Amino acid sequence: MTIKVAPSILAADYLNLERDVHTVEEAGAELLHIDVMDGLFVPSIAYGPNWVKALRPKTKMILDVHLMAVDPERYIDEFAQAGADIIGVHYEATNHIHRALQQIKGHGIKAEVVINPGTAVSLIEPVLHMVDQVLIMTVNPGFGGQKFLPETIDKIATLAKIKAEKGYDFDIEIDGGANDETTKLAYEAGATVAVAGSYVYDKVDPAAKIARLKAVTTD
Repeated sequence: MTIKVAPSILAADYLNLERDVHTVEEAGAELLHIDVMDGLFVPSIAYGPNWVKALRPKTKMILDVHLMAVDPERYIDEFAQAGADIIGVHYEATNHIHRALQQIKGHGIKAEVVINPGTAVSLIEPVLHMVDQVLIMTVNPGFGGQKFLPETIDKIATLAKIKAEKGYDFDIEIDGGANDETTKLAYEAGATVAVAGSYVYDKVDPAAKIARLKAVTTD
């Protein structure tokens, strides 16, 4: 078994996005990670639902939409209707995380809960039974190109232990600072999906980078 790779279009060439999407799909990437940033929850601004709508007919990859937005409930319906396959919402961004996840599931798509590096896994335990994926941020959200935070490995392991003990089957995704070394560590701790932005899209053979991520996580 190898880790599933989710290239982040945040690091792609915006003027040649369709080309860059096809490149990673042909290289075996299973998901396409789409960061949505509102300028409030994080300083940056990126990607509205029309991007998802435009991408949907261009790829068979799973569209993995990561809402970095205050009160994400305001946006869930639009992104679901645009063609998202997974929508992730931050525990820190809403007072109603359970309701937000219910809203996602109500569209018949997969729901993901996301936690920042400073948020304990224990805080999301009450909703783990209802999610399809958990995203552990391995950098602070909002900017690409950051270094992997090694202390997040313990959080991955904690989550993987809960998953095994409770018999859950959600994916454990990491986002931030992924390369062949850090992804191997995360995989060994229990991660099953790796978001990779600058590592894949640094203009030096994205297909080879995806192959390397998969190679270092082969059982």
